[in-house]
Amino acid sequence: MRTRMLPIVAAVLAAAGLSAAQTIDPSKLLNSGSKDNLSNSDIAAGLKEALKVGSGNAVSLTGVTDGYFGNEAIKILMPEKLRSIEKPLRALGYGDKVDELVLSMNRAAEKAAPAAKDIFWSAITGMTIEDARKILSGGDTAATEYFRAKTGDALTAAFTPVVKDSMKDVGVVKQYKELQGLYQSVPFASSLPSFDIEQYVVAKALDGLFLVLGQEERKIRTNPAAQVTSLLKLVFGK
Repeated sequence: MRTRMLPIVAAVLAAAGLSAAQTIDPSKLLNSGSKDNLSNSDIAAGLKEALKVGSGNAVSLTGVTDGYFGNEAIKILMPEKLRSIEKPLRALGYGDKVDELVLSMNRAAEKAAPAAKDIFWSAITGMTIEDARKILSGGDTAATEYFRAKTGDALTAAFTPVVKDSMKDVGVVKQYKELQGLYQSVPFASSLPSFDIEQYVVAKALDGLFLVLGQEERKIRTNPAAQVTSLLKLVFGK
């Protein structure tokens, strides 16, 4: 029975997109009793798969309606520099305009999030064996932290035009300029600070995406139910 299972396990790993250098000996899935027996390639493959699964989940959770707006942990709020104008605008009856800006910023992030999946997956291939060993013995979000440090700049550069296009679609810049005009019409209003609303939304969208990715990594490391493939069970299972 066990012999017949080996080709099936191998086929599952091949279907997961693992290269020959990343695949593991299928017999280990049946006989392994300790992580100490894992080879470097096993560990690297397991961590890469964890990032693929985790990033896929993160994109699925954020790249939908209310993925940001409905999640208090990552909801994009009025920029701190502009919160001084929020009170007077609300006091003058423009609270709905403020709320529209907040909603549109979150909608822009939600529309942009799916574009991150391919960027994430491309970056995963750059992980080395040494990186993998360090990440496996690191904290519950060590892979996410490594991933952000290695790819943050590239992701920002790639994510920016997508977020900007999304912001145009949902009218963020238009609504922001409208709020600026309303505030400046208030008697004795102070001058507005210089602020790049597009850059703010890009940064917050990525912050939220990495926060959710970290949550997904933590689940994979600690929750057997989240170890949805044999390779993840092998590397992260107790």
